[in-house]
Amino acid sequence: MFGRLGAPEIILILVVIILLFGAKKLPDMARSLGKSARILKSEAKAMKEEGGNASAQAPGQGEQPPAQRTIQAAPGDVTSSRPVNEPTDTTQR
Repeated sequence: MFGRLGAPEIILILVVIILLFGAKKLPDMARSLGKSARILKSEAKAMKEEGGNASAQAPGQGEQPPAQRTIQAAPGDVTSSRPVNEPTDTTQR
């Protein structure tokens, strides 16, 4: 149904996007998309590291409550930093 997109089709799509959103809003939208991607990547990395550490520990051996983490939208961007309240799991597995 949809074939390969050639140069004329891509140019037409870009023109339509510029007409819909305007040239002034496109850089802001791209910046927001980049920040979201960085946040998603850092959270996925943190979850992966947290999951690896939790499975390596035997249950009940000197468990300490995790320190409160702070999510930053971009490196050096302290205006959008916020503390993260993570739920505590009180059930024993």
